Amino acid sequence: MRILCLGDVFGQSGFDRVCQRLPALRAELQLDFVLVNAENAADGHGLWPKQADALIAAGADVLTLGNHSWDRPEIKDYIWNQPRLIRPLNYEPNAAGRGKTTISAQNGKRVLVVQLHGQLFMRKCRSPYDLMQEVLRDHALGAAVDAILVDVHAECNSEKQILAYMADGKVTAVFGTHTHVPTADTCILENGTAYQSDLGMCGPQRSVVGFDVEQAIKVFNGKAKGRIGQAAGPSGLNGVLIETDEATGLALKVERFCEPAGS
Repeated sequence: MRILCLGDVFGQSGFDRVCQRLPALRAELQLDFVLVNAENAADGHGLWPKQADALIAAGADVLTLGNHSWDRPEIKDYIWNQPRLIRPLNYEPNAAGRGKTTISAQNGKRVLVVQLHGQLFMRKCRSPYDLMQEVLRDHALGAAVDAILVDVHAECNSEKQILAYMADGKVTAVFGTHTHVPTADTCILENGTAYQSDLGMCGPQRSVVGFDVEQAIKVFNGKAKGRIGQAAGPSGLNGVLIETDEATGLALKVERFCEPAGS
């Protein structure tokens, strides 16, 4: 199975680029399954239901959220009825929606997608480590599901690495989202799980993690106050491309996916 996982979609530019490119990418890369983190699509903060519909129509099999899950309150009603959209599993038990979902890939294989939220420098959530153990106990790779993808939405790479080593050999891939900067540690761990600390961003290439460069410089230098606006200009795409072993569901190959703006 060939799987593409794309990092945080940021703002209108990033959203437009993903919607425009995804149908062609599915054909060009012979993709069976596509996961997209979409928590920053709505002007850099949250996701609108109409955007979720458009991303799914363009070819995203599952959308994940993160710490900006509820920035657009209308998503709370939408998420109950959309099994292809998930928020972190370790949110409070009464939070709207679901933290994991199982969806059929284009080739008919069953793919479980789980999202966990980090604890360090993030909003308070239940332990992602306890919930990872529950997921591994309740879902055996190669039994009820043919692939398991875990999106760890976290600030610290150490947390992402810990969760990856906990799951090594038991899930197809563990990857990080949230920081918007792709890391260079793409690998397959010793027991067969693909890993990258952060997928990066699908958003404006000339930006500070998606935000306007000039405004960011002024705010960080103490020469301005207030919220920094999203950057304008063309967007690039970042993520990972994974090829799985059909027999085990583990990773055979993983490589960083990067399509710069203008390419």
